[in-house]
Amino acid sequence: MKKILTLSAITFAGFSFSQSINVKDGNEKFSTGSQYALTTTIYESTADEAVSEWKKVLKDFKNEKVKDNDNEVFGDNILIKEWGNNPVDVYTKFEEDKKTKTVKMSTAVDLGGTYLTSSDKDKAKLIEKMMKDFAIKMTKEPIAALVKVAEKQQAKLEDDQKDLEKDNKNLKEDIDNYNKKIKKAEDDIKKNEDDQVKKKTEIETQKKEVEVVKKKLDAVN
Repeated sequence: MKKILTLSAITFAGFSFSQSINVKDGNEKFSTGSQYALTTTIYESTADEAVSEWKKVLKDFKNEKVKDNDNEVFGDNILIKEWGNNPVDVYTKFEEDKKTKTVKMSTAVDLGGTYLTSSDKDKAKLIEKMMKDFAIKMTKEPIAALVKVAEKQQAKLEDDQKDLEKDNKNLKEDIDNYNKKIKKAEDDIKKNEDDQVKKKTEIETQKKEVEVVKKKLDAVN
């Protein structure tokens, strides 16, 4: 039970299932300075995990290179087909709060001399969707893993319960069998005692017959 409570504490730490993952905008600091960025929060994760997985996302696009430094991922010349044939540079910074197990994710996009702003609505929406989908995926995966662990523990407890029920049934059957054996033994004892009484009567009768025969024997002279 202690393990299950610990698991529950991990699952719900810093995260409410009624809380949706949102993306907001504002200025954030990057290696290139303060830039307009989109920001969201990843739950139940670490910066290292987020950096590793986000690099995979950017590498799915045609690119010149994708690298990271000090929890900032840089996607060089990322080609996003929906935006045409002009590649862009994507900067994503991850800030981890170990106490709450959350990671703040901020993304700025260099469109080629100018950075993405709120006025670039269509482009901003695409980045927002990418980030939200990523944050949801990164949040759900560890929780899903915890669910599997919890379900495995539950299955084990249910198996234990079935074993206990089986043992209980076997013990009751043992008692029933023992009671039947006791009843049979009691009946056998009663029959044995009755047989002893009959046998004693037969013995007394036989003794009398022996005496009669002896007297006949003694009468011969």
